[in-house]
Amino acid sequence: MGQPGRRTLIKGGVVLPMDDQIGNFERADILLEGSKIVAVGPALASDDAAVIDAGGKIVMPGFVDTHHHQFETALRGHLANGILINDGRPESRSNYYETILQKFSMVYRPDDVYINELFGSLSQLDAGVTTVMDVSQIHHSPEHSDAAIEGLRDAGRRAVFGYFEGWGEKSAYPGDARRIRETYFSSDNQLLTMVMGGEIYIPGYEEAWRIGRELGIPIALHVVGTFGMQPTFDELGAKGLFGPDNIFIHMTGMSEQGWKYAADAGSHVSLSVPIEMQMRHGTPPLQTSIDLGMSISLSTDVECTMTADFFTQMRSFVTLQRMEANAKALAGEEYPRLATANDALRTATIGGARGLKLDHKIGSLTPGKEADIILLSADALNVAPLNSAAGAVVTLMERSNVDAVLVAGKVKKWDGQLLGFDIDRLRHEIEKSRDYLFETAGIERDLFAD
Repeated sequence: MGQPGRRTLIKGGVVLPMDDQIGNFERADILLEGSKIVAVGPALASDDAAVIDAGGKIVMPGFVDTHHHQFETALRGHLANGILINDGRPESRSNYYETILQKFSMVYRPDDVYINELFGSLSQLDAGVTTVMDVSQIHHSPEHSDAAIEGLRDAGRRAVFGYFEGWGEKSAYPGDARRIRETYFSSDNQLLTMVMGGEIYIPGYEEAWRIGRELGIPIALHVVGTFGMQPTFDELGAKGLFGPDNIFIHMTGMSEQGWKYAADAGSHVSLSVPIEMQMRHGTPPLQTSIDLGMSISLSTDVECTMTADFFTQMRSFVTLQRMEANAKALAGEEYPRLATANDALRTATIGGARGLKLDHKIGSLTPGKEADIILLSADALNVAPLNSAAGAVVTLMERSNVDAVLVAGKVKKWDGQLLGFDIDRLRHEIEKSRDYLFETAGIERDLFAD
């Protein structure tokens, strides 16, 4: 499957295309040829096609994660109780900025980068996330950058390589972006694309923005009030430097005027709702984004603190928005329209594709697009009997319901099993990386720490 000329029919599933022109189907087929979707509808002809029986399955586009620090995969759960920056309390001694960025990240070797990128990618594939923007703040040398790209490529899923900062005398950021672009991303007809990191809290960010626009790639950055970014953000907006090529991650603690600059420029907002609530980035500005009619998506951020599956992301999206709206309703105030399961699905698929400038390729089951498709078990014990397709995906399912995953028409997961990798061997490799990182960073690995 996925090879040129090879036709495949996904037959008899509940189909959620995320395309209003096509509509939803209680029972329909999807015809693929090579990597592309050819047709969607009931009772499609299948004379020369291999047939996949999708009975009992919900068929929809793969999830799109617009912000994930995959280089931290070996540190999963280490900062389960941590916040973003040290607030002086004893329980905050281990925090994201000091522990992860200033200690752990400084000791990564290229080999550590590679296995973290690969293992994190495969884990998300297993959960139905077919596309990621990897925010790898680990570019301490060109070799680190090459290793990150190699890990993304070897996973075999669609990925946007985020070229963010690195540290040390060997770091070639941001100028190495030109070499990286020419070497790895000269063609748009591939699974990997590129985004320029342009963090405005780092001196010299202006050069990163200039290079990103010179290369014609989107510019992504974290926008977090607790890092004191509001004045700089407002100044950039006032100068007219925002554009539709900007991806603003978090957008917590920004001024009303800053929001207006971003909205007027057509910039995109990537929300990491569970992390923003957990790690004290600030209240996720979900309703503000909606009220301004902005393009928004969901992202998982850091697995050192929270899982990177998208069922968690979608549930957080819906419950936060409804909590805030319901509080206003109970107080007798005007309140916004309540978010629905369909809203969450769209944000998790076509919303992410638009944010990464990939909606011409992915994000919906539209004929002509790439076949990035997931099949979800709707007849499983935790879902049956099926009464609402979108409701089942958002409110009932988890990664065990991801039965099959296709990327560009190629099968990556089948019958609940990830294909093509020796997971036991890779698990051993990432455990070795974890042990090295803890030892070299001088941090104790305590399984029972508070």
